[in-house]
Amino acid sequence: MFNNLDAEMARRKITRSSLAKKIHKSPTTLSLKLNGKAPITLLECIEIKNAIGADCTIDYLFSVDR
Repeated sequence: MFNNLDAEMARRKITRSSLAKKIHKSPTTLSLKLNGKAPITLLECIEIKNAIGADCTIDYLFSVDR
C-alpha cells in the first residue's frame, strides 16, 4: 500500500519483521497497518520514519497510489 515506504525499506535492507521489533509492534500488527487493513496513526508514521532513518517526508513515505 505504501510503495515509497517499501522502497526506502528495501534500500536500507530493513524487513517488516525487523521494523516491527524496532517500533515495538508485532509483525502481524505492523503488516495489517501497512497493508491498509488497520488504521495507522501519525505517531506510528513518525516512529516508522525514525526507525528506518529516512531523510524524506512522512507525506512521501506514506503517500497512497489509488
